[in-house]
Amino acid sequence: MTDPLVPRPIDRPTPVRGPLSELDEAKIFAAPDDPADVPAWREKLHAWREDARARHGYSGAAYARPGAAWAQTCYSVAQVWLWDELLYSFADHRFTPERFLDDARARFGGLDAVVLWHAYPVIGLDDRNQWDFYRDVPGLDALVEDLHRAGLRVFVDYNPWDVGTRRGADDLTELAALVADLDVDGVFLDTLKKAEPEFVERLEAAKPGLVLEGESKLAVERIEDHAASWAQFFADSPVPGVLRAHWYERRHMQHHVRRWHRDHTEELQSAWLNGVGVMVWEVVFGVWVGWSRRDAATVRRMVTVQRAASELLLDGDWTPLADLAPGLHASSWELDGVTLWTIVNRGDTDYEGALPGIDLLGGVPARGIGAALEVADGAAEPAWLNDLNIAEHDPDARFPHRLATRVSPQRTTGEPEPDAVIVPQGPYVLTVRYRARETGMYQGAPYVDEWKPLPPRLHDARTLQRDGELATPVAVAATEVTNAQFAEFVAATGYRPEYPHRFLEHRGGQDEPVTYVDLDDARAYCAWRGGRLPTEDEWQLAGETGGLERGTPAVWNWTESEHSDGRTRFVMLKGGSDYRADGSEWYVEGGRREPAYSVKLLLPGLGLARAATVGFRCAWDVPA
Repeated sequence: MTDPLVPRPIDRPTPVRGPLSELDEAKIFAAPDDPADVPAWREKLHAWREDARARHGYSGAAYARPGAAWAQTCYSVAQVWLWDELLYSFADHRFTPERFLDDARARFGGLDAVVLWHAYPVIGLDDRNQWDFYRDVPGLDALVEDLHRAGLRVFVDYNPWDVGTRRGADDLTELAALVADLDVDGVFLDTLKKAEPEFVERLEAAKPGLVLEGESKLAVERIEDHAASWAQFFADSPVPGVLRAHWYERRHMQHHVRRWHRDHTEELQSAWLNGVGVMVWEVVFGVWVGWSRRDAATVRRMVTVQRAASELLLDGDWTPLADLAPGLHASSWELDGVTLWTIVNRGDTDYEGALPGIDLLGGVPARGIGAALEVADGAAEPAWLNDLNIAEHDPDARFPHRLATRVSPQRTTGEPEPDAVIVPQGPYVLTVRYRARETGMYQGAPYVDEWKPLPPRLHDARTLQRDGELATPVAVAATEVTNAQFAEFVAATGYRPEYPHRFLEHRGGQDEPVTYVDLDDARAYCAWRGGRLPTEDEWQLAGETGGLERGTPAVWNWTESEHSDGRTRFVMLKGGSDYRADGSEWYVEGGRREPAYSVKLLLPGLGLARAATVGFRCAWDVPA
């Protein structure tokens, strides 16, 4: 089994040797350990670029497209779940871009772009497809407009693996229409390295200048028509190397990303020396992997200089591994007598020696970055120099832990249904079964400092032990609430949710389980009956007696096991459903499930939690 804490062979840098054409497969060109070998190494990099451009007939014309030039200076991009509690207020039922952007400005120096993540890991719960998870969001167009007004570019996400939900038009037609309707600036190509030429042409027609960004290493021949790509899980050499795609075309933006790492030093240093950007991704599919104060401050310092000096980084004469002081690694960027030095310190002690010209960042701290600017005699000093507002280096590298807290159910006073299953008071121990997903389960990340999780680390069946104690017996309804019962509640109380989108959108037969209700709808019904929702543990304990009945069709059940860590709300579902989305392992698993089985469901807002496949049953506290 591969060690997940060690880069896979395909993630490792490529030594610069052998035939030039073999270097086309590199992610990063490894740098030589011996400084004496650097001049020959640089010569071979130049020779490879000239040779590769000739072999692939490179013109660079795509980078002159109107409207696409912004990607060349898109140094900081965040991937954010639409229902991140910084971006969305569950209390107010509205998006809060101002809160999200204030946090990004304070900690990361602001963002240049954002990827609005929408469907995974919720898709597959019912037959809604990836387009539904955008198009059914009230106010999404206004959110995009707000982000545009704040100066950000906006990406939507394309999931090519979504083949088992309801079908509409073909993917390309749907995506082109979505891009045009929302007026977004880019498309993130989930799980893809590149888009096919027809795909590129159709999307360019829908939105001229649209930027496509794939998830991993981009083939050399496709740098021609893809303005950006992720440098995801790109391991560097001990002496920092050169990003192949950016070396081939300086205007091609790359974003370093290691989603599960807690120390981002290496990817930040690589981005700094290569003049590229980073992906800030703190909530990975509902899992908190926040950035330390040190790494956030490094991003803040980096992007301040990169945005100001972007002309040098794009048009200057780039010399990788430029000669500087011992213990430091640097790139130099010279244009019209002005030279920018981007510098990194891989050591554990601060560098306190002299730097060439003007020290822009106040030294080069241990495991940090530095910058210097030299202005030759007779050259004009850059206008931006006096406007730089550089943040202080922050040495605090501690991981900013968050704990998810569980909603505590209110004690009930009503009478349970006569056929309810009684769960006795006292201690209990449960075995919970689940599928390993990137969502994790209760606390913490499922992968810490891992590279690319693969089975059995991802998608395989898992178990965990849970223990607790019931203060009193609990009665769990033997049957799920039906459409007829819920209609009686609505008629008797006049109940209408505060935000009714999708509420009771489709109703089945009177005796079928009620669906298209969210947690609050279910809680309101159970409170009317003098009860509450069962916790997942109570549901499982009752289910393991064999006394819980399933309606037809079978649906997942809401439980009173709602959690939040301040960024993500999630709940545990029980029971399984007759619906199953086939064709991809990325879907929420369907099918009827044993009582021990749990699914962690991230909660969307604005009524989108109301699904065709989720109902509920009630529970009551029983006096001991």
